[in-house]
Amino acid sequence: ISICRDLPNIEVITFSVNGISDLEPLHQCQNLSELYLRRNNIRSLDELFYLKTLPRLRVLWLAENPCCGPDPHRYRMTVLRNLPSLQKLDNQAVTEEELSQALVDGVEITAPPARSSVEDGWSECTASSAAGSSTEPDSELLSCSLEETNKTQEELDMKPVPRDKYCSFSPQESDCSHKKRSNVLNAILLLMKELDAEGLEIIQQTVTRRLQAFQKKELQEE
Repeated sequence: ISICRDLPNIEVITFSVNGISDLEPLHQCQNLSELYLRRNNIRSLDELFYLKTLPRLRVLWLAENPCCGPDPHRYRMTVLRNLPSLQKLDNQAVTEEELSQALVDGVEITAPPARSSVEDGWSECTASSAAGSSTEPDSELLSCSLEETNKTQEELDMKPVPRDKYCSFSPQESDCSHKKRSNVLNAILLLMKELDAEGLEIIQQTVTRRLQAFQKKELQEE
């Protein structure tokens, strides 16, 4: 996510399901207001140190990371103690009572996390390859990929994708390919928010040409 160092004005970021472990590149995103990091590889709440400098951060989704630990209360209190400006954490509204309780039950984070010489945050795809060649049924992969895409749509306040409109993949494609396609789609949806009218017109023209090329190819094959 080092690209974030070059996006100081970005306001919404969704990096869910990406094997991310290091949040340091986000500390320069001073306009960031919404950050979605669900189901990554963030092992320590000390990573919140890099988010404490973001004055406009109001929404954070951090659930399903190793740093959440076995105690949901302690986890939530620690996040709110260090990020008291949050209005919503893990899709749940933050209350004044929680903010007060966080001063008692939460842990103050005053230093960045210690880095090991070997990064632990390798991607799920790499982990799967190293573990072996076990594969899931194609229907399960489709279901998972559709679920993750709709979760991102929900995070961005967009309508979910109907199952009959979600393109299926061939059985030969690996789990990593499914995740890559889903991540590319999510990244495009996110970056489109950064474009002005002129930029969106260029995107529209490019998409139209691509669709026409696909339709022409389909007609030739028929």
